[in-house]
Amino acid sequence: MNTRFTRTRRRPLKVTALLAAATLGVVALFPAGGAVAQEGGTKPTVVLVHGAWADASSWNGVIKKLHYDGYTVRAVPNHLRTLSGDAKSVKDFLGTLSGPIVLVGHSYGGAVITNAATGNPNVKALVYVNAFAPDAGESALGLAGPDSALAADPATVFDLVPNLPPTLQTDLYLKKSVVMTSFGLGLSSEEKAVVAATQRPATLGIDEPSGTPAWRTIPSWSLIGTKDRIIPPNAQRAMAKKAGATIIEFDAGHVGLMTDPRTVTRVIERAARATAG
Repeated sequence: MNTRFTRTRRRPLKVTALLAAATLGVVALFPAGGAVAQEGGTKPTVVLVHGAWADASSWNGVIKKLHYDGYTVRAVPNHLRTLSGDAKSVKDFLGTLSGPIVLVGHSYGGAVITNAATGNPNVKALVYVNAFAPDAGESALGLAGPDSALAADPATVFDLVPNLPPTLQTDLYLKKSVVMTSFGLGLSSEEKAVVAATQRPATLGIDEPSGTPAWRTIPSWSLIGTKDRIIPPNAQRAMAKKAGATIIEFDAGHVGLMTDPRTVTRVIERAARATAG
């Protein structure tokens, strides 16, 4: 199912005494320089965690829309080294924030937020965007399943640095062919080429078994791209159902955060409103 949203158009300003008085009344309702108040409290800080073979710029379209809607946003670096280490890095960052948090992960970033949010009472919602949501003991790549483009012969999927034999520290880059046919589905040819050229490598350490999942105690939402060839929709649905997540589907591939930032933003905002208190 696809969720449809509408944006209320702003009416043009008229320099009249009536509108001036109304504007002053509205301004008085909101604190200057702070988050815009919403029913039940203030807007949470939205923390975005990118996935493997990407960086925080993959969230640019979503960030712009969240800023427009009055949210404070932090898109943190995901080091893509080991699940335990990456989760600790994000967990430490979350510990520096005060107030409510909506924590969002794309792809492997979903496994990271699953571990990073555990035990943090400020995290009010988890949002998975074409993402892994592992249970304890499960690993990300194993959850992708046999239909994933990543499940093919590793020699046809990855470029290794340094070359064979691979170790846990070996950098794994996606081959350009994988980016063009599977990972970047929905982007233009030029955009796919940029993604392939600028990708950040991951290591086999991202496939570590997950710890206790935060979704056991924190409400979660799962936005599933029905054209995803990296984490196929059936695999995402199975994880989301186990997590008890609210499931929303959209017509997008794996990088739906880049091709359809509007839908991604509105699911994040839906989670923020639902958990406001």
